[in-house]
Amino acid sequence: MENKYLKEIILQKSGVNPKKCMVCGKCSGTCPNYDSMEYHPHQFVQMVENGDIEPLLNSKSIYACLSCFACLERCPRQVEPTKLIDAVRQVVEGTRGPHHLDPNQVPSHLDDDMPQQAIVSAFRKYKK
Repeated sequence: MENKYLKEIILQKSGVNPKKCMVCGKCSGTCPNYDSMEYHPHQFVQMVENGDIEPLLNSKSIYACLSCFACLERCPRQVEPTKLIDAVRQVVEGTRGPHHLDPNQVPSHLDDDMPQQAIVSAFRKYKK
């Protein structure tokens, strides 16, 4: 798909206006999973705004986001990078078909080090 078309889909799904972003980096500075992300929240917002969608579709950062909204808490303009990341994730997962995580599969993916937030986040990410 064309990047311009994908950008419109992502903006529509997320309801976010990336033009509000001042690129202050506060969202990235507060991200609890910053070290696991190839593209950080402020970079993600700028890449969507600039129509640089293709790298995001292939990035593992869309799965590293915990959907905790810590980025929103620090954003002075209320940009909501999490919603943009989730919209990109939905576009990618939409090409794969519905329901990639069956609740019956969860126990086989658990270990003692996995935070409960990761389990809740996985259901949000893969059940759409």
